[in-house]
Amino acid sequence: MIDIRKFDTLGHADHGWLDARHHFSFANYHDPDRMGWGALRVWNDDRIAAQSGFPPHPHRDMEIITYVRTGAISHRDSMGNVGRTAAGDVQVMSAGTGVTHSEFNLEDEETTLFQIWIIPDQAGGNPGWGARQFPKNDRSGRFVTLASGIDGDGDALPIRANARVAAATVNAGESVSYDLEAGRHAYLVAARGRIRVNGHDADPRDGIALRDVGRIEVEAIDDAELVLVDSL
Repeated sequence: MIDIRKFDTLGHADHGWLDARHHFSFANYHDPDRMGWGALRVWNDDRIAAQSGFPPHPHRDMEIITYVRTGAISHRDSMGNVGRTAAGDVQVMSAGTGVTHSEFNLEDEETTLFQIWIIPDQAGGNPGWGARQFPKNDRSGRFVTLASGIDGDGDALPIRANARVAAATVNAGESVSYDLEAGRHAYLVAARGRIRVNGHDADPRDGIALRDVGRIEVEAIDDAELVLVDSL
């Protein structure tokens, strides 16, 4: 099955400093038909104004992946970690038994990012944080795994879930594919560029939920940047 969730149908919250779109029920947005997709629980499309951000707040028992689209986000947490993640790069926080963190845009320009939450396979465990650069040239014309809890995914940032976060860049007129195993769920978003997925057209930042499709074929109508979550 393929379900395309148009950007203008997503949940919306405008806090001034934060303009957020919610692919799934989150905060004051509730849709019983959009409570998650497999182990994927949250996919927020955030625009954060310059010199603003999320003050310290707690989490537990969630794998939180931040994919920065433009600008940069600066992280600080109760474990003593401090870091800055720039456009195209990824940070991962395993909340485990509990962690407090802040995420601020300390830049002089707006930051845009995808905030992705995945339910861990088991509750508890020590919290952790990590970030790394993934040069876009390395993912040109192919999906590259950014974060994963699946055996064999090499040097991807670790998460505590049977899930994978992957990204690709595709030139207009070219295609990229991803094999989705039976029983698993994929959720695909083009951070930029119009795409065609298994014959279905989608605009930038639309959500595309897929299951039982075998191979996912993505054709780039424009130059496109893709982010995909594969989970049980």
